Amino acid sequence: MPAHRLFSSPHGRVLAYHTSSRAEGSEKKHGLVFLGGFRSDMEGTKALFLEQFARETGRDFLRFDYSGHGQSEGEFLDGCITEWTEDAVDVIAAMTDGPQILVGSSMGGWIALRIGRDYPEKVYGIIGIAAAPDFTEDSMWAEFSPDQRRELAEKGQVALPSDYSDDPYVITRKLIEDGRNALVLRDPLPLPFPVRLLHGTADTDVKMSVPQKILDHANCDDLHLTFVKGADHRFSTEDNLELIAATVEALDRRNQT
Repeated sequence: MPAHRLFSSPHGRVLAYHTSSRAEGSEKKHGLVFLGGFRSDMEGTKALFLEQFARETGRDFLRFDYSGHGQSEGEFLDGCITEWTEDAVDVIAAMTDGPQILVGSSMGGWIALRIGRDYPEKVYGIIGIAAAPDFTEDSMWAEFSPDQRRELAEKGQVALPSDYSDDPYVITRKLIEDGRNALVLRDPLPLPFPVRLLHGTADTDVKMSVPQKILDHANCDDLHLTFVKGADHRFSTEDNLELIAATVEALDRRNQT
């Protein structure tokens, strides 16, 4: 695997990224951008699978780490949804050409929806994998106990147990307060391109009601929701990955004449 490259963003953050390009002379297809999840990085199963899939099918591909994630500079606890969205917009603007298919996993699904709403010219379509829009408010804050809310207010952070690490999730007041300014399911959400939502019935992190809420709320003429029985939040079994790839292929065929 080639070493990552670094990009100095217009917002003053240094981001690690990988790109791969379609073979010269191959059929032009829409590029793919992978948007990872909360505390995730660009070396995960889905990101690497999609990079290989893009090579095999002649697509440009971009994966990257938000600031404070993976190999990018910065401290995770200093970040928030607004800044991570800025990271995504900046690296997509610098490293891609033309509308892209955004594949957003968990928090990446929230960021993809924000980009689609605010920069629709950059988006050919969105694939949300266990998409988690508004999770800081609807999942974290809504489920905090009175003691946890008090600790967040007084100390500026609160530690939560993690199913994926021995280390706890540390949630900052900045993340919660900024998240309230980044919500996408309270106001009109115009998405003038195809959207595909893939969600597992065994996802214990993002409830099945979340993609249903996106489906009901978004102003989109071509939005499909697929539930996969038994799939968990990672959505990275061989069958899950093949479904993601098939969804990309179907989006590319959608407007072929």
